[in-house]
Amino acid sequence: MLRKFIHVDMDAFYASVEQRDDPALRGRPVVVAWRGARSVVCAASYEARRYGVRSAMPALRAERLCPDAVFVPPDFSRYKAVSRQVRAILLAHTELVEPLSLDEAYLDVTEAHSTLGSATAIARAVRAEIREATGLTASAGVAPAKFLAKIASDWRKPDGLHVIRPHEVAAFLQPLPVSRLPGVGKVMEGRLQALGVRSVGELRALDPHALEARFGRFGARLANLARGIDHGEVRPDRPTQSISTEDTLESDQPLAALDTLVADLALRTWSAARRTERIGRTVVLKLKTSAFRILTRSRTPEAPPRSGDELASVARGLCDVVDLPASTRYRLVGVGLANFFDPDDTPAQAELFED
Repeated sequence: MLRKFIHVDMDAFYASVEQRDDPALRGRPVVVAWRGARSVVCAASYEARRYGVRSAMPALRAERLCPDAVFVPPDFSRYKAVSRQVRAILLAHTELVEPLSLDEAYLDVTEAHSTLGSATAIARAVRAEIREATGLTASAGVAPAKFLAKIASDWRKPDGLHVIRPHEVAAFLQPLPVSRLPGVGKVMEGRLQALGVRSVGELRALDPHALEARFGRFGARLANLARGIDHGEVRPDRPTQSISTEDTLESDQPLAALDTLVADLALRTWSAARRTERIGRTVVLKLKTSAFRILTRSRTPEAPPRSGDELASVARGLCDVVDLPASTRYRLVGVGLANFFDPDDTPAQAELFED
């Protein structure tokens, strides 16, 4: 059966909530972040983005790029309340809703219980209902595959709708850079460019069997994605299991030189984790050596990290238990949170059982 997917993405969500609730911020470059040397940007309004400010950027850099920016500390309780409003609107059209974060979600409307009929009509209705209920705008993409719907939702941002019909898939994909495909980061993009592949059209021209031989299962997936084939399904209420941020270094470095980067990655991971209502118990450090050996170290503190600084402290401590020689050089570093649980499932404290 040909499936119909919608990807809904709130526009500059945290910053838009702040501008909605404080009229003095409207039309001004707003950066949602705590001030400080270790803080990172949670969100930036479109006025701030014109200066190059982006989420997960160090707050100090954002301030240098946009000296006139208004810094607003994040208020996640308000953002979560709005997110619940949006979720209710989505569920009114279909039970197949897969939230990715507080501000975006996939919908499978192939057999929606909405009476609107077409996926395009449902997407239009969802956007109108979100605007009416929250005073905020959302962009949406409609497509016959999940990854295409996500690309499409970004096509006419902000406050836009883009539809990719089945017969338009090949023409839509062909000119896109391969970096727009899910899973193609800087490293994979470089490996494909070494093969002379920069666009999805060029990727599609390669023999699928040759791609699989070179890149394994991911090569087979690349061949499918280049043809618009994605068997991914919408999984309602899929709980967050792990969140991580990693960085490939420009040059290989010893572990002793990575302290600042580990802390920065921890803060970026913390910023991403705040987008979910779940809480991560376990801190994970990932390293890849210059010889491409991957190793991980993890620790589950007695209490989950309560801030980006706490997460950074634990991640730094994990560097101390890496048992490779000090002369080892590393090409990639990552910091993650895993072993997530829902706040309502927090284990009872020991004193509740004491006499």
